[in-house]
Amino acid sequence: MAGNGQVAPDNARHAQASRSVDVCLVAAGLVALVAALAWYAHLVVMKSGMLTLPVDLNVYRDAGLVARQVKPFYNPHLTSPLFDWPGPPGFPGIKFIYPPFAALPFALASHLSLHTLSPLFAAANVLAVPATIWIAFGALDLPIGPRRVGLTMLGTAAALVTEPVLRTIELGQVELLLMVLIVWDLCQPDRRWWKGAGVGIAAGIKLVPLIFIPYLLLTRRFRQAAVAAGAFAVTVIIGFIVLPKDSSQWWLHGLFLKGSYAGNAAYAGNQSLLAVFARFDNSAWHHEWLATAAIVGVLGLAAATVFDRAGYRMLGFAAAALTGLLVSPISWDSHWVWIVLAWPVLMYYGLKASGLTRGLWLGLGVLVTAIFAAWPTSLWGETQQGAGWLWGVIWAPPSGNNSELRWHGFQLIVGNAYVLTGLALFVLVILLAIAQYRRLRRAPVAPGHQVTNQTQIHDPALER
Repeated sequence: MAGNGQVAPDNARHAQASRSVDVCLVAAGLVALVAALAWYAHLVVMKSGMLTLPVDLNVYRDAGLVARQVKPFYNPHLTSPLFDWPGPPGFPGIKFIYPPFAALPFALASHLSLHTLSPLFAAANVLAVPATIWIAFGALDLPIGPRRVGLTMLGTAAALVTEPVLRTIELGQVELLLMVLIVWDLCQPDRRWWKGAGVGIAAGIKLVPLIFIPYLLLTRRFRQAAVAAGAFAVTVIIGFIVLPKDSSQWWLHGLFLKGSYAGNAAYAGNQSLLAVFARFDNSAWHHEWLATAAIVGVLGLAAATVFDRAGYRMLGFAAAALTGLLVSPISWDSHWVWIVLAWPVLMYYGLKASGLTRGLWLGLGVLVTAIFAAWPTSLWGETQQGAGWLWGVIWAPPSGNNSELRWHGFQLIVGNAYVLTGLALFVLVILLAIAQYRRLRRAPVAPGHQVTNQTQIHDPALER
């Protein structure tokens, strides 16, 4: 009886402490999110503000007008009316470089003026950030409640101040929308017959999400992989039906192998392994890059498979996403919005841990935020950018006109900051996967048994 009497006060104190943590998280999250949104409002309303020139959204809208055969955008005498369109007025060379299917959603959106479409698209991109983080916490088995709300607001505030997210919103890109679609799709229960369709549709708009199909195969989700491949095939077929000339050029004449690759590999905005090789040696990097990309691809997908097998599904497809960013020939700074997944993962395991390990997890989150943050451009002498806070550290060295080929010393580190950080996280992923693999060898999961985050194999490296 005495023992039982002792347990009740201990439980009460634990519950009170837990409620206090929840209140603090909600309060801190609310303050941080309001501050981030207030900053966004400032960036929008100031002269030459963030939504003044959504160049990429302009390109997408023009592609929609071509798909609708609206002149002068559509020229039936061109070999490929979609891909031969020179680009928006004043921006020659900034052309549509995506699968033809990607133009079709914008055929509907092109009924709106760019002035009307821009804020709507920006709002959708902003909402995609908390949606992604909320879904990720759910996949980590964090129950709905004040703690999940507070952590989602904190993660959203951190993500909104990063340069990849800001650039995506400023340019009117689709990466955030594709990310939330893929995360939502992969977090569905395996029993959903349509799971994988989101991955296939996303790959029909941009090819990089194809990395998730081998991930699904390796994790023995064969039906989901088939659904993803089937959905992707449907996007290709629809493209041929609606835009036959353009689809022929893209798929049958090798245009998909070029994309934005030609002439842009070394540009500072490209934060991929290929870019690193191109900046060091612009003449003899191709074979070295292919070999490195193949090794990274195999190791990354193997690590993702091990995490999934051990019950860390969120770590699994986060590892697959990171692998895709590294091995893709072109990973623009806006493509690195996948770093959004770092905050739910690092905060979740940081709060589960204690002592020094907790500090390491949370400290890593702060470091990642600092590296990917949008800093005041005046720090490196930039005076032309009106908004003043839209550039990350990768833009500190000189860029454009092949000036990246003359980088030296610290410029090589700062200019390659995203891909180097990605490689550091990749090494951490591999080390954690090796630890998980060894534990699985000692305590294998029975076939057909799905380990969840609440019943997963104990891993001091992740939790304590």
